[in-house]
Amino acid sequence: MGILNITPDSFSDGGKFDAPERALAQARRMIAEGAEIIDIGAESTRPYGSQPISADEEWQRLKPILADVVALGTPVSIDSMKAEVVAKALAAGVAIANDVWGLQRDPEMARVVAEYGAPVVVMHNRDDVDAAIDIIDDIKAFFARTLAIAAKAGIPSEHIVLDPGIGFGKTPEQSMIALARLQELHSFGLPILIGASRKKFISTVVASEPQQRLGGSIAAHLLAAQRGAKIIRAHDVTETVQALRVMAAIEDKK
Repeated sequence: MGILNITPDSFSDGGKFDAPERALAQARRMIAEGAEIIDIGAESTRPYGSQPISADEEWQRLKPILADVVALGTPVSIDSMKAEVVAKALAAGVAIANDVWGLQRDPEMARVVAEYGAPVVVMHNRDDVDAAIDIIDDIKAFFARTLAIAAKAGIPSEHIVLDPGIGFGKTPEQSMIALARLQELHSFGLPILIGASRKKFISTVVASEPQQRLGGSIAAHLLAAQRGAKIIRAHDVTETVQALRVMAAIEDKK
């Protein structure tokens, strides 16, 4: 899953692709590099310093580019926490909803996803970071609530992908624990997505700015794939695809 942020303030690439022609070129580039899903977002959801925007403003950012990205023929996911925006995007041909609040923030989100019959990525999140909690227990409890909401709305379980939310509502150590103990989430019997790309926890191991975290991102993503993650969400598609393919080729020689 290649990340396409059409925002002015995303933590690592804000402002780079907010013009429609640059966004479309980046989508084409990521597809050529091996991205199988394009995840497009028009509002920064970084945990610190992002500015909330209205549903109308978010849609106005998406509207000039969305149809052209969908027309490229690769499945597109909409990274939005607003049901109104997700509904418009799905109506415009987007294939997947990606909700960073796991159906638990906007009360209309589950209904919209069910109405369109769309697959949905549900991410674990918290309003407050609490270093004292067992983060895996918290993630499991969160997903249990999400799955109950989904079932009540009529979303089939086979349409749900779990995302433990690396970097969201967690200390850096808890993000690493979530990756280290990822296999515990297989108890839900659902596919798992991991998005560790350029996340802050990497800089607590090796001091680095977001653009300097490619090595750490790949390390986290390879480990996640080895622990059963089915989707990797990344900024650096060429390098991530190469790393995953080489790992798979070596595994095939066992």
